[in-house]
Amino acid sequence: MRDRYSLVVGLIFAAIIVIAVLNTLENKDEGTLGLDEVAQRWALPEFAVPSAAGRLEGDANVAQDDCETSQAPCPDSARRVPACQIRTAGAIRVCDFFGRPFVLSFWFSRGGNCSEQQDVVAKAYERYRGRVGFLSLDVGDDRGTVRELVRRRGWSMPVGYDRDGAVGALYRVGGCPTFAYVYPGGTLQSASIGELTVTQLGAHIDRLLRATRIAEAG
Repeated sequence: MRDRYSLVVGLIFAAIIVIAVLNTLENKDEGTLGLDEVAQRWALPEFAVPSAAGRLEGDANVAQDDCETSQAPCPDSARRVPACQIRTAGAIRVCDFFGRPFVLSFWFSRGGNCSEQQDVVAKAYERYRGRVGFLSLDVGDDRGTVRELVRRRGWSMPVGYDRDGAVGALYRVGGCPTFAYVYPGGTLQSASIGELTVTQLGAHIDRLLRATRIAEAG
């Protein structure tokens, strides 16, 4: 009887593991910014990056406040300019996109068709640019490679450059491409990971616009 009981328990445990694995495989492209779940209205962290096609060099500014320590008052030696308060020519600040619905696309050129997905973003940009903001953000590629892609493919949407991957880490980007669909004001409406067709990306954007109208009406 004891052996039979152990066998039954073992089979039940194995079945649970199989179900969990199947659910993971079925939902492998349904994470949110690299996380299983993110609360609705998650506030996007601030950042500023060089424009990919511009002359500004340097890493991303991901400072969320004006002090590097928790000391109060802040020591003069620890003061810094928060990302959304910089006034540097050639920098792209994410907060400047928060005045209307916004699509943020993370990508890199290493492996897969991730850079080609920005052609899809470019087409959506041409269709929705009067109503929706767009930012395409390269994570960690060679700067020359990114500039050449922008030039050769004729992308007209804003393209930023996250040289050291600080923004990608801040947003927990693990899959490529990762799309964030953002309410006016800078809170997350939804996200998707993986390749999309123009029609599929358009459907996400249409849902964002509908959700924005409902939120504003409420």
